[in-house]
Amino acid sequence: MKAIEIVRIIEEFAPEAIQESWDNSGLAIGDLDTEIKSVLLALDCTPEIIDEAISTGSQMIITHHPLIFKGIRQISSSTLQGEMITSIIKNNLIIYSAHTNADKVMAGVSGIMAERLGLRNIAFLDRDPGGEYGMGVIGDLETPLDFSQVLKMVRENFNPEVIKCSKPIEEKISRIALCGGSGSSLMEFARDAGAQLFITGDVSYHFFFCEKGFMLMDIGHYESEYGLLELLKSVLTKKISTFAVRIAEKNTNPIHYY
Repeated sequence: MKAIEIVRIIEEFAPEAIQESWDNSGLAIGDLDTEIKSVLLALDCTPEIIDEAISTGSQMIITHHPLIFKGIRQISSSTLQGEMITSIIKNNLIIYSAHTNADKVMAGVSGIMAERLGLRNIAFLDRDPGGEYGMGVIGDLETPLDFSQVLKMVRENFNPEVIKCSKPIEEKISRIALCGGSGSSLMEFARDAGAQLFITGDVSYHFFFCEKGFMLMDIGHYESEYGLLELLKSVLTKKISTFAVRIAEKNTNPIHYY
C-alpha cells in the first residue's frame, strides 16, 4: 500500500484543509508514492520514535504534532531537529501529521476527552462558519458530581502526573467543557456556554483567577491528547484490517515532574 492511500484514509476522518492557518499538518518529509508495510503512531516525532520505526520496520510515522512548524534555515546534526531530519531522510521514512485538523472534528481530540468522561449532549465550543467542525467541546454529566468525584474521574481517565486547578466551586458539577492540548483561548467560550469546569492543558498563571461558579483544570498537554493515538489506529485498521499499525512504545511526555 502506498503512503498516499494511508493519507487519504486519515483525511477522510480529519481533512487537512480544515487545519488552523498557523498549523503545518500533512506531509513533512518523504515521498507519498512509497510502498508502506507498517505505520508507527506517535504524539511527537522524537529521536526515540525514529529509532523505534527503524527497528520495527515501520516505513511511515504518523504523529499528532508536526515535526516542522516553521521554515528551516539549515539542516545540521548540531540541532535536535536537524539530526532527526537527517536520520529520517537517510532511512527513507515518511513523516505525516494530523494536528489541528484532528482537533477540529467531533470524534477527534476533545471529543475523545468528553467520551472518556461519559458526557452527553456534546457540542463544539467554537464552531467553524459551516458548523461541521470546531475547537473544544462541551457536554453534560449524566449525574451532577461533587468536585472530589470529578477529580477522581479525571485522574482515572487521563492519568495525569499532576493537576493544576483553580479554586473548586462549591456546587455540584454537571456541565464540563474540554479542549485537548493548549486551550486557554477557549476559556470565555466555555463560560459563555454554561460550563462550570473547563479542562485543558498549558494554562498560564493568570487564567486561574476564575469568576464565581466557574473553575479551570490543567491536566497537561500530553495527557489530554494521548487518546488520539488509539483513535487513529482504529481509523486505519477499520479500512485496512490486515495492515500493520502500531502505537509507539516510546511515546514520552517531554515534561518531567519532580
